[in-house]
Amino acid sequence: MASADGRLNFNLLDEDAAPQDECGVFGVWAPGEEVAKLAYYGLYALQHRGQESAGIAASDGESIRVYKDIGLVSQVFDESTLTALRGHIAVGHCRYSTTGSNQWSNAQPTLGDTPHGTVALGHNGNLTNSGDLYDRLVERNGGEAPAFGELAQGNTTDTALVTALLKDQPGEDLEAQAMQLLPTLQGAFCFVFMTENTLYAARDAQGVRPLVLGRLDRGWVVASEQSALATVGASVIREIEPGEFIAIDADGVRSQHFAASDPARCVFEYVYLARPDALINGRSVYESRVEMGRQLAREDSHDADIVIPVPESGTPAAVGYSEESGLPFAQGFIKNSYVGRTFIQPSQTLRQLGIRLKLNVQDHVVRDKRVVVVDDSIVRGNTQRAIVRMLREAGAAEVHVKISSPPIKWPCFYGIDFATRAELIATGATMDEIRQAVSADSLAYISEEGMIAATEQPPSTLCTACFSGQYPIPLPPESRRGKLLLEDPAVGGSATSEAAGSSGSGCEPGPDAEFDVADEIPTEAPR
Repeated sequence: MASADGRLNFNLLDEDAAPQDECGVFGVWAPGEEVAKLAYYGLYALQHRGQESAGIAASDGESIRVYKDIGLVSQVFDESTLTALRGHIAVGHCRYSTTGSNQWSNAQPTLGDTPHGTVALGHNGNLTNSGDLYDRLVERNGGEAPAFGELAQGNTTDTALVTALLKDQPGEDLEAQAMQLLPTLQGAFCFVFMTENTLYAARDAQGVRPLVLGRLDRGWVVASEQSALATVGASVIREIEPGEFIAIDADGVRSQHFAASDPARCVFEYVYLARPDALINGRSVYESRVEMGRQLAREDSHDADIVIPVPESGTPAAVGYSEESGLPFAQGFIKNSYVGRTFIQPSQTLRQLGIRLKLNVQDHVVRDKRVVVVDDSIVRGNTQRAIVRMLREAGAAEVHVKISSPPIKWPCFYGIDFATRAELIATGATMDEIRQAVSADSLAYISEEGMIAATEQPPSTLCTACFSGQYPIPLPPESRRGKLLLEDPAVGGSATSEAAGSSGSGCEPGPDAEFDVADEIPTEAPR
C-alpha cells in the first residue's frame, strides 16, 4: 500500500503488507464551483488513505449522479466523467477495504433512498456493531434479509448498513434521522454524506480517525486531512469534534453533538497513516515523527557511521534519530517514484527480485559503513529482512534496525487492516528472535511511552490497541466481527451472494436520482 508519505504502490514487498487504512473522505458545498473537480483533487491528496477504489457523487439540487470504480483516483476519473458530475455539492471517497471485499459493489460513495431524498455517503473507519445493525434491518424487514438498497446489490460494507438504516429511521428530516441513528453506531466512523441540497459530516465520539472543516471563498469543504484542503485552496477552520454532526447548505454551517466527546485518537495516524503535513489535534504529524526518531535515539543509541531511512515512511524518524545521535543522515536507498499500482503481475524472475523492483541501495553510500536503518513499523518482517540483505550485499559492515513504533502485536478493529495476529512477527517472539529473523546486527523499537510523548497528546486520549491490546471501544464476540462479516451466510452473506459482483448503482434511488456506472476493470490478486 502507498504509505502516508506518498509511496505510490502498496508495499515494498507484496507478501509483507503494511498496515492499511480504510479510506479518505472529502465533501464540498460550493455553488458556482466545479465541485466534482475539487473532489477529484481532494481525493488525489488523500490517495495514501486508500487505493482500491474511488468514487464521486455530485448534486445539482435536483438529482444526484455518481461515478465510481475499482482503481486509483487518476485511473477512475477523466475529464469527461468529471464534467458529467454537475452540481454545487459533491462527496468523494477513496477506499481500502477493511469491511467487505475489494469489489465494484463495495466502492463508495454508497447510495440510499430516504423519505427526505437520496443519500450518497462515504465512510472512513470501521463499525464494531455491524452484526447488530444488520439484525436491526432484518427485524424491520419482518425477519427477512433486507432486499433493498445497496445491500441487495452485493454491497457487504458497514457503510451500506448505515444508508439502509436511514431509509426507515424516524425523523422529520434527515438531520433528525441522523441524530437518532448516530448514537446507536459503535466503533470508528468519519462520515461525509449529502442529499440533493445539503452536505453533512459526522465523527464518532472517540474521534479515532481525523476529520477537518475548511473554508473556500464560495463554500465549505470537509476532508480526512488538511492536505486535501490545501490542495483545493481551502483554509482550515477546525477539526470536526468527536461526537459532532454538522450540516452545510445555503443557510450556512449548523453543528450539534449526538454524543459527548470521549477522545481515543488513533496513535498510528501519527506514526504512519496520516500524511506528514497533517495536524491532528493541533500537533504536527511530521514533528511527531521526527521526535519519535529523537526519542528512539535517546532510548537506544548505537555506535555507527550513518543513519538512513526506509523511504518514505521512515524518513522523518531517521532525521530525528540523526539529530539526536549526531550521526550523519544519508539517503542509502533510492525509491522508484514511478512504480505505481500495477495490474501486471511480475514474471517469476522479476518476482524473485522482490523489493529491488521498487527500492535500490546506493552502494557507495553504505559500503564498509556501520549503518543504522530507520523504519516506522514491522509487520511480518519480510521487508526488513530483504532490506538488511540488500545492505549487506552492497557492502555494509553492520546493519542496525531501529523502529519508531513499538512492536505491533494486536489487530485493529477501528479502520486499519493489519495482518492477523498469528502473522505478526512480534506475536510470541522475543526481541532477539525478531532480530535474528530479520538478520540484523541489532534491533530496537521505541517504547510505547516514548511514542506517546512524541505526539504531545495526553495518553488517556489516544488509542494504542495495536501495541497494547487495550481497546477503548468495546468489541463484540469474535463471531460478530471481522472484515468479511457481512459476507458470512450466517449474518448477511445469504442476502447478498447472488447480487455480489453485479453492476449498476447498487441502490434503490429516489425519484430524482441518476447514476453513471463504470465498467469494472481488473484488480490485483488478493494478498
